[in-house]
Amino acid sequence: MSETLKIKDIDKHFYEEKLRDFLPEQMIDIHTHVWLEKFGMEAENTPIRTVTWPSLVAKENSIEDLLGTYELMFPGKSVTPMIFSQVSLDVDLDACNGYIQACSAKYRIPSLVVTKPHQSAAEMEELIKKGGFLGCKVYLNFAPPAIPEKEICIFDFLPPHQLKMLDKLGLIVMLHIPRDGRLKDPVNLRQLLEIERDYPNLKLIVAHVGRAYCPEDVGNAFELLAETKNMVFDFAANTNTDVFRQLIKAVGPKRILFGSDLPILKMRTRRICENGNYVNLIPQGLYGDVSGDKHMREVEGQEAEKLTFFMYEEIEAMRLAAKAEGLQRADIEDVFYNNALRIINNAYGGDYFEKP
Repeated sequence: MSETLKIKDIDKHFYEEKLRDFLPEQMIDIHTHVWLEKFGMEAENTPIRTVTWPSLVAKENSIEDLLGTYELMFPGKSVTPMIFSQVSLDVDLDACNGYIQACSAKYRIPSLVVTKPHQSAAEMEELIKKGGFLGCKVYLNFAPPAIPEKEICIFDFLPPHQLKMLDKLGLIVMLHIPRDGRLKDPVNLRQLLEIERDYPNLKLIVAHVGRAYCPEDVGNAFELLAETKNMVFDFAANTNTDVFRQLIKAVGPKRILFGSDLPILKMRTRRICENGNYVNLIPQGLYGDVSGDKHMREVEGQEAEKLTFFMYEEIEAMRLAAKAEGLQRADIEDVFYNNALRIINNAYGGDYFEKP
């Protein structure tokens, strides 16, 4: 188990006083990254398209580390993850996907394969079927290198020929949307609505509530997305209660999924928003030099000692939103378990967790 995960009294009290009774006995974490440090490789002349602070939290996340994290963080609960690889350009993706396939088979855990946009539909279909994957995780890092980071659109790394195949088979797509405008970006919204219209059999999961980490990231998105019926949203690595309340109002509790984005949710942090920019408050010195990162700020003394896990802060934000919007116990069970179970079973074509 990683040495960085130590349960302190502040964590125990937070979990017991706020989260234990709120959470259902069974949970599915729809959004987790699993990989080994040995899969790293040199990556030359690759564009930097994402924030770098998550790499400070963990150099790897083995399947044993992941399952052990749940045991430590959620005493008395049973948590099943859906797993997929690291998505950085400095890992051997074939090795990572192979590891995910092996972990999925060993532990009977649902998994997604990380794909690249240049793969043909036939190549991608074979990869999914041979590996026993339920769909794919796509990421903006794999868009053609010539496209500037600020101009990448969804179809640059999730092209129509792949969407057609995924729709035909009714598979899952885990989508981290691009662009500085995040959820409110008009290109993102237009393409999300196009996917909703043209690929109705697809199980599209919009990760991180479309990266709407602050209220300023929303714009008119929920007015448009309230008209959708198929896409669902995970709230991985998001702690904004106001955004969660808007999400609940727009799509209802049956289209919201618990996701963590482990291992980064092992980080000790409390997230705040300043002028539309999210800032992770972290204990001084714990994650190395963060002086040049606008999303990280060190604190010390009593403020640092009060920081608990990113995981707990995320769930607490949803608890407060659920309470404010009048969600019932059955709704919470849907968000943290039933909705994910339904999507997994639909993609699998049966009861995924039924013993062979």
